[in-house]
Amino acid sequence: MQNGFWDKLKKPIMVLAPMANVTDVAFRRIIAKYSKPSGPDVMWTEFVSADGLSSAGQKKLLVDLEYSESERPIVAQLFSGNPEKMYEAGKLVKELGFDGLDINMGCPDRSIEKSGAGAALIKNPALARAVLRAAKEGAYPLPVSVKTRLGYNKDELEVWLSELLAEKPSAITVHARTRKEMSKVPAHWERVKRAVEIRNELKSETLILGNGDVMNIADAYKRIAETGADGVMLGRAIFGTPWLFSEKSAPELRQRLHVMVEHTKLFEELLGKHKNFAIMKKHFKAYVEGFTGAKELRVKLMETETAGEVETLVQEFLATESGTQH
Repeated sequence: MQNGFWDKLKKPIMVLAPMANVTDVAFRRIIAKYSKPSGPDVMWTEFVSADGLSSAGQKKLLVDLEYSESERPIVAQLFSGNPEKMYEAGKLVKELGFDGLDINMGCPDRSIEKSGAGAALIKNPALARAVLRAAKEGAYPLPVSVKTRLGYNKDELEVWLSELLAEKPSAITVHARTRKEMSKVPAHWERVKRAVEIRNELKSETLILGNGDVMNIADAYKRIAETGADGVMLGRAIFGTPWLFSEKSAPELRQRLHVMVEHTKLFEELLGKHKNFAIMKKHFKAYVEGFTGAKELRVKLMETETAGEVETLVQEFLATESGTQH
């Protein structure tokens, strides 16, 4: 089976989840820098429409497929309900120099589902398999993986996972909830254990990664021990903690705020022309919490519109803070 870079990874595998308007090229570059020496074993791009990549809007979407060498191995995540478009996009992913391609078969966004993509594919296994085959053909020899859920309205893991495994993807990330559950209930990690059992029963070589509610690396190791999964995908835990994968203790406040400023400057430099500065504000909320004066600083940061303004606020805050410490 063509597994590319996946074959070279040591288990357990710790990977960074793809999150729209969160794990963009600026944040991934910061994560790569501050997660040394370990870092995530694999990074994903934000998800991108394969249909859009073969349309007049391609240039606009290519911004979401930018990456740096420090992020390798880097996987492009795409969504589509159209095998022909996925085939063409697979060829493009290969041309762009990615290490792998991942298909999103779990996103509950209604506009994406309307096109037959994302979680809608769970309801149409024949189409899902056709999309997966097309991706493998277009991206060959790159490894192709899938990120999905336990089911659509109900848990149908046994049937759904068997359909996907039949197409021999390199890896399947199981977000341990159904589409109906969204993220409103705790992740059902016992079902990740079942996914591993199904894979083993079918004598498949596909790697199984678990996803959902993992708080930190220690928690990830615990989940792996409980389920036998090959690895874990961490998502929301990365907010405000780009050093998450380094397994080091969190830096002191001054450095944390300097990292936030660096992240903001990088966002402005790489994405300022393409994305709204307001995207950074969800990061400010995560970086600025748990210390005296955090709420006041956060309120001011929510009114900023440039990286320069953010830097000035942080400098003023740290000057006052160091003054109060003497």
